[in-house]
Amino acid sequence: MESGAKHWWKRDTTPGYVLIAATLISFVLLNGPTGEAFHHLLEDQIAGLSVGLGPAAHAVNLHLIINDALMVIFFLYVGLELKRETVEGPFKNPREAALPMAGAVGGMAVPALIYVAINMHEPAYLRGWAIPAATDIAFAIGVLSLLGPRIPGGLRLFLLALAIIDDLGAILVIALFYSSHITGWALGGAVATFGAMLLMNRGGVKALWLYWVLGVVMWAFMLLSGVHATIAGVLTALTVPMRKPGGGSPLITAEHALKPWVMFAIMPIFALANAGVVLHGAGIDTLLHPIALGIAAGLVLGKPIGITIASYLASFALKQRLPGNSMQMVGMALLAGIGFTMSLFIGNLAFGAGDLATPVRFGVLGGSLISALLGLVVLWWACRKLSPAAHGTLGPEEDLAEQRGVLEDIDPPKRPK
Repeated sequence: MESGAKHWWKRDTTPGYVLIAATLISFVLLNGPTGEAFHHLLEDQIAGLSVGLGPAAHAVNLHLIINDALMVIFFLYVGLELKRETVEGPFKNPREAALPMAGAVGGMAVPALIYVAINMHEPAYLRGWAIPAATDIAFAIGVLSLLGPRIPGGLRLFLLALAIIDDLGAILVIALFYSSHITGWALGGAVATFGAMLLMNRGGVKALWLYWVLGVVMWAFMLLSGVHATIAGVLTALTVPMRKPGGGSPLITAEHALKPWVMFAIMPIFALANAGVVLHGAGIDTLLHPIALGIAAGLVLGKPIGITIASYLASFALKQRLPGNSMQMVGMALLAGIGFTMSLFIGNLAFGAGDLATPVRFGVLGGSLISALLGLVVLWWACRKLSPAAHGTLGPEEDLAEQRGVLEDIDPPKRPK
């Protein structure tokens, strides 16, 4: 039997704890004696370097490297997961994907509408409409796992599927609404590179390193084009082959290789650079800033309202059972209000690192914390009488699914009597 110390990093809760630690460290660094030095470390231009042409040019600093380079790997990982779920997972069956898809659409639309309603008086603030529309998979699943095996497995899988579809929606939003000053020749180069990678896939090329090399080329073109560079990560993932003729999966191999780096390096580094706020001078006016209120209300109220109503409507229209009762669905939808990584990322795209970054971060962190606490309380109450033996977690089944590349028709491992 493996010791707990050997596999602690495999637990669902661990990435969430690491992100919390990175966020707290960011607060300490920004608000202690190191605050000014830490700010300059992130924002100062490196050796006079810049990237891009004309009005789209950006000074190269550590913040840019983290958000436009390291986060490409995060989006590559998300893209690989999306492709696996679509090709061999439940999303390949439109009927099975319909419920979480409806929930995800409602969970993006209602928070955005709430944000817009609160910020309607100030057109400059409306650029942040998509910030509360995102869900952080690692945090949401990690918080859910704190409740243990009493949570119905179907509810957990529904939240996972909803969060994955939510990520796809966020990627589309970034590509369509947060790209500017498009440079035609660079965008054409990115499209040509993507086309070459698709031809490699069709031609049976299975060597992952060739996809990584061309993925870097496409990223460079994207960076120059004005389309946000992280989209290159998703497009690269779409070209990675799912299966080899003789067995095995290049895509799943890449996904598993990237997972620890994404969970324990890239996401914490992003949180370290983006989650902390300077508390000095931040008063009640900052907490009540329309941007902060819009984001927090969108996450805490918009997510559960949108997800619950949309899921029930889809369930009625499709005559499918939901994975839990009303209270359980509301609790699960509250946990989907944990925006964190994706919300902070979109907030950075919308408002940069200027004065509006502070209300953005207060809104995201406050809304995510309230959503997590309310979700835990509601789900604990809704599932307190369920038997752990009757409603075990899907951990072993999902591990098996990862190995096979499928997430349905799985024979769960037999439990010892």
